[in-house]
Amino acid sequence: MTGQVAHASIVYWRRSIWNGRRCVPVAMILDEGWLRARDADGKELFAVPVGQVGGRLSRLGTLLLTVDGRRYALVGRGSDSSPEPGADQRRAVTAFWAVRPAPGPAGGPGLLDQIFNGSAAWHTRTWRDVLAAAGAGIRR
Repeated sequence: MTGQVAHASIVYWRRSIWNGRRCVPVAMILDEGWLRARDADGKELFAVPVGQVGGRLSRLGTLLLTVDGRRYALVGRGSDSSPEPGADQRRAVTAFWAVRPAPGPAGGPGLLDQIFNGSAAWHTRTWRDVLAAAGAGIRR
């Protein structure tokens, strides 16, 4: 595991496959070997050493993380009826990148992903790659 890998963004926790309002924003931050996630109310969903995180990226672009025995289905963007990220979530991600140069992940979102999916698949692939590089048990 390396503490040099760092990343932060808003992802969406798909708590229900059918109800878009239950697809909620989460501020996820990987820094100094720890992965932390907070919901829009400021509640910490988890804060664990990245080596304790497992998971995989589904064929449909959902990042399926397992943290402390709980599975989180994370997607790159919410549905039309999903709540917006909270101001504290946005501030946390902005503050994170204010003191770091934003990385230029290899490649970028494909044209169809940009047009039809708001780059959501690229977003979750980036998280998969960053977590794997940091030492999480992410299957590629």
